[in-house]
Amino acid sequence: MTCCKPVAASKRSHLMLSLLGALIGSSLLSAPAAAANFPITTEQRDTAGRVAQAGVPLSELSPNAPDSHTVKAGDTLWHISSLFLKSPWRWPELWGMNMEQIRNPHLIYPGQVLLLVKVDGRARLQLAQNLGGATASSNVRLSPQIRSSAVDQSPITSLPLHLIAPFLNEAVVFDSDALNQAPRIVAAQEGRVLLSRGDVAYVRGDLSQAREYRLFRQPKALLDPSTREILGYEAGYLGTAEHTRAADEQKLPDGKTREVPATITITSIRQEVGVGDRLAPIPPREFTSYAPHSPDKPISGQLVSIYGEALTAGQNQIVALNRGARDGVERGHVLALWRAGRTVIDTTDAKRPELKLPDERHGLLFVFRVFERVSYALILSVQEPVKPGDAFSQP
Repeated sequence: MTCCKPVAASKRSHLMLSLLGALIGSSLLSAPAAAANFPITTEQRDTAGRVAQAGVPLSELSPNAPDSHTVKAGDTLWHISSLFLKSPWRWPELWGMNMEQIRNPHLIYPGQVLLLVKVDGRARLQLAQNLGGATASSNVRLSPQIRSSAVDQSPITSLPLHLIAPFLNEAVVFDSDALNQAPRIVAAQEGRVLLSRGDVAYVRGDLSQAREYRLFRQPKALLDPSTREILGYEAGYLGTAEHTRAADEQKLPDGKTREVPATITITSIRQEVGVGDRLAPIPPREFTSYAPHSPDKPISGQLVSIYGEALTAGQNQIVALNRGARDGVERGHVLALWRAGRTVIDTTDAKRPELKLPDERHGLLFVFRVFERVSYALILSVQEPVKPGDAFSQP
């Protein structure tokens, strides 16, 4: 299977030029070593340079944008961005001030005070420290300063990671039906039909690749809603298991041998496990900064399925999209959800013509996992339940 590159490495990651980059300034000189994982590219600095002098038109601010905001534990970049901007993914437009001091625009810490400065019809965000009575309306240049305080030193995340963390290793699409050739459970301890945490099972197949494995149900094909093309094979996640004893052979009196399957122990469970379920090695945990951003070119498609067994989905649920890395989808993309317009009869016209009402935008998606032809997205907001076949586009 193929995933897109991490957001931090993407050449198109204008996303990382967050509005919050303008706020950090020299305070990041004392940031932890994790900052090195998010280098600033030449393209990002160029983008920042273009807006450094101009700021953002006041018309692009949220109608209720506050004059200041104190970062709190539990805040996310998405939440803070939405406080100040109509479109939270347009972060570069508030980034660029004090560029000579900025080292990393990706780490924001609880306790920092963000100040919205409005001058000559434009707006900028700055880090407010020891203002000495200055206010948002004062024409005073505010310089970030290093400070020491007993605040939580963990940087805030881009968005609530607890909503997608369980799916980073669970939502898996295989480019082919290779899982059919993967190791499989052939028998259970004491003849049990269904297994739970702590139970022992027996496996045929090559388990030499790892010690820890994910357990999957037989994969199902994901079909494009329009073309019916097979986009990949989604495997239902069941849990994890540990390889505890290698396979062996039993020698029989007649000189022949009989296979002794390997042994696994179920270590965690999301659904009950049974004979016929498949194993795949657990990949390294992904620690990517998920910063929302708009696609840099037009993109559109449809929802393929709702993750799990639901027929419709609402806010904070996971959906599969019929676009992937080959279509330019990136981890962090924000996409608009559309509700198809109804077909109605014009009863005011004697001829009673049939009319197609326009499609209406009614929600937002956030892409967090990308495969070659399929992506998984979190529903950030939605007015009505969504279903497979519903359309999406760039916001």
